[in-house]
Amino acid sequence: MTNVVVIGSQWGDEGKGKIVDWLSERADIVVRFQGGHNAGHTLVIDGVSYKLSLLPSGVVRPGKRAVIGNGVVVDPHALIAEIGRLKDQGVEVTPDNLRIAENATLILSLHRELDGMREDAASNSGTKIGTTRRGIGPAYEDKVGRRAIRVMDLADLDALEGKVDRILTHHNALRRGFGAPEVEHQAIMEELTSVADRVLPFMDSVWSLLDKERRKGSRILFEGAQGSLLDIDHGTYPFVTSSNTVAGQAAAGSGMGPGALGYILGITKAYTTRVGEGPFPTELHDEIGQFLGEKGHEFGTVTGRKRRCGWFDAALVRQSVATNGITGIALTKLDVLDGLEELKICVGYKLDGQEIDYLPAAQAAQARVEPIYITLEGWKESTVGARKWADLPAQAIKYVRQVEELIGAPVALLSTSPERDDTILVTDPFED
Repeated sequence: MTNVVVIGSQWGDEGKGKIVDWLSERADIVVRFQGGHNAGHTLVIDGVSYKLSLLPSGVVRPGKRAVIGNGVVVDPHALIAEIGRLKDQGVEVTPDNLRIAENATLILSLHRELDGMREDAASNSGTKIGTTRRGIGPAYEDKVGRRAIRVMDLADLDALEGKVDRILTHHNALRRGFGAPEVEHQAIMEELTSVADRVLPFMDSVWSLLDKERRKGSRILFEGAQGSLLDIDHGTYPFVTSSNTVAGQAAAGSGMGPGALGYILGITKAYTTRVGEGPFPTELHDEIGQFLGEKGHEFGTVTGRKRRCGWFDAALVRQSVATNGITGIALTKLDVLDGLEELKICVGYKLDGQEIDYLPAAQAAQARVEPIYITLEGWKESTVGARKWADLPAQAIKYVRQVEELIGAPVALLSTSPERDDTILVTDPFED
């Protein structure tokens, strides 16, 4: 038995929700270790859809414990609202099934406002990043700038006064630069005190909690948000998120040592999508790209933004396998490719006349690369609902095997529809 880390191996939206739900049924604890409420996923359980953004997937299952780690930035208002939406659907979120790290950073209204002001200014200058304007980046900036307000600060209002003064010294200087009105000290104090009683009951020393559970032999599932190619260090910078999204962050963002991580499962879509700005070498602007978007229902869970679609990029996923130490992948949305006459897979790039097998880190070079494709025969038969290899067309199996060879990692699970049971299990990550 081992613990499992689930990460996205592309630009996010790979279908982590279904796979995490499938795994969380077998886990004892589900831990979010980075990001905020800027990325969401949908779980479908017994025909009921649950849209989660901040809360770990295990929270909708009875008897499971959900944990928000110190690597997450928490918008208390978004947290309270999400708990309320789940309550309306019959799911009770209490301190018994949800714990939040005492040292997790809080997102404040001034973070959201700063995010919007920056994005508006960048839009006018043509340098837009494409953030969700939810304050994620500014909150992480305050964290590393050592001026953040953390969950534990809600319990000490006397000490909080000085911390609010410190954060406002920084933010009001920025706001003056944008020509925006300054934020009053009392406004932030009222904002924080209004949520304290709703948040503090969930507070815990998460690193200690998880250490005890590990020693007891509990199965721990670490759940990431976004995708590896949006990692602040290893992604397509600057068109990335503001945290580390690679598997190693599961240790730092939860307070557990790397030795506790176990199996690294990379969720990988059978084609490629991206939301927002940034390079996308295999993007399709033709009828096939339109076909993938419509058949795959490619719209963001949180933002509703239309996703850009393109062919599978094996070179990029191969990089994710290396930077995450991926043990195996869960290949999703294979059924979206049903009916295409031929399929292409990117195996590398041409850059200024030279062939390379990786995406360079430089922004200008990323914009100049041209994909190198191999072409495979498609299949006419439906793969929807397949639950064993024998149910798949021969060409679909050939496609999967080609993907495995090109990325250097085996398929552990194969998803053939949004339904959780429509999954071919090759390797059980918890038992590997």
